[in-house]
Amino acid sequence: MPDPVPGQASLPVKNRGLLTIGIMGAMIMQILDTTIANVALPHMQTSLGATMDTVTWVLTSYIVASAIAIPATGWLADRFGSRNLFLFAVGGFIIASMLCGTAVSLEEMVAFRIFQGVTAAFIGPLSQTAMLDINRPEDAAKAMSVWGMGVMVGPIMGPVIGGWLTESYNWRWVFYVNVPVGALTFAILWFLLPSRPRRTRSFDLTGFAMISIAVASFQLMLDRGQQEDWFSSWEIIIEAMIAAAALWMGVVHLATAEKPLFERVLFTNRNLVMGMIFMIVIGISTMAPMALLPPMLQQLFGYPVVDTGLMMAPRGVGVLMTMWFAGRMMGKIDTRILITVGLIIFAFSLRQMAAWTLEMDFWPVITSGFVQGLGMGLVFMPLNSLAFATLSHHYRTDGASLLNLMRSIGQSAGISMVTVLLARNIQTSHADLASHVTSQTIPAIDLSSIDRFGSLSDSVFGFADGMINKQAAMIAYIDDFYLMAWISILVVPLVLLLRKPKGKVEAVVAE
Repeated sequence: MPDPVPGQASLPVKNRGLLTIGIMGAMIMQILDTTIANVALPHMQTSLGATMDTVTWVLTSYIVASAIAIPATGWLADRFGSRNLFLFAVGGFIIASMLCGTAVSLEEMVAFRIFQGVTAAFIGPLSQTAMLDINRPEDAAKAMSVWGMGVMVGPIMGPVIGGWLTESYNWRWVFYVNVPVGALTFAILWFLLPSRPRRTRSFDLTGFAMISIAVASFQLMLDRGQQEDWFSSWEIIIEAMIAAAALWMGVVHLATAEKPLFERVLFTNRNLVMGMIFMIVIGISTMAPMALLPPMLQQLFGYPVVDTGLMMAPRGVGVLMTMWFAGRMMGKIDTRILITVGLIIFAFSLRQMAAWTLEMDFWPVITSGFVQGLGMGLVFMPLNSLAFATLSHHYRTDGASLLNLMRSIGQSAGISMVTVLLARNIQTSHADLASHVTSQTIPAIDLSSIDRFGSLSDSVFGFADGMINKQAAMIAYIDDFYLMAWISILVVPLVLLLRKPKGKVEAVVAE
């Protein structure tokens, strides 16, 4: 594959606009499925005869399968061709979605979700690579802004679409909706998508096995930790030990193997390595608030599912605005300034959320969400562009696989972290608040004699306990928002480690 030439795309196509629609259709379809099924879980539980504990495997199986398959994307693309792999991934995703919609048992659903997760794993890196390949080098920032819009807006719109489909039709339509969208996307890709040249490359089975075992064990530990009470459970302890051991063996193997799964030259590229670190942070700080908001708005404030989704939609508007702005400004100002400003805006929005109260209306949710979207757009797209700016085009697919893997791990880690802190802080805050409910703090009520009123006393105590529970939960949510704000601020100095490309995009190695 020839080196990129200014003014000419690596893989020129005649109808780039239509092909972009096809690529983004596949990406958005895949991203939506990471969140669209969440709101339908209670309905699936009844239809599939599952329990509250076992139905979560519908989500876990998809996440774990996707994480395991991502590292193999680069080798498969070189071996079978990027076009063939992309078409297989989209076609397989459509078939898996149809099968998920027809599942009649939990076992069938989990099996079909594993298939869906494997095919979904390839769509992310291949779509990102394709967007860079079909656009001129000077348009790379704009291409990444378009791709980033799908990545960031997808998880926001997922609960809205999923809630509407579930309430208006049936939970099965959460999966069936992929069929018409996927069919159109597949047709566009079939007629227009070019292929990167194939490369002869041996497959590092040992490295892939070690990375897969480490990622799968880590994901299982995160997903089931809260349910199993973390390290008081032998299951979680074993999963943590397997993840640590496999990671250590994988790192040693990748550092010493003659032909590793990922060429070691990738890890000498500072921008790519820093991009991977930032992807973990972005996964934690962006997905955690979006995971916290739906249950908070529905349980504490009483908003229905559809209204909750609509209140989160302004976040997507903010993302679209700043991604467009960042795409125009990159090349005119230092990209690292955009990322820094984005992180500060994002932290400010989380500080706004930390000031919420149970007495507020919906406007603080909308305004802080919009501001948060502004920050997300300024961080995600410029960061992706910088991560690829100094990377040889030969390593784009492997680089995209690593970035997507790190983002997936960060999302899982962030959601698990805030869920654990939420549960524990609710207990702590409840105990602190309840200790202040005494005769001295409420002298108008004689607590020692209230039991004389029989069933009325139970109602009074129940009402008081309910109010304490709500206040304790609100405090716990606020603590999580504070934590996310501090994480966003503390990573700002890492922006200085990113290298600003000078002139023509550099290659990792001389070709």
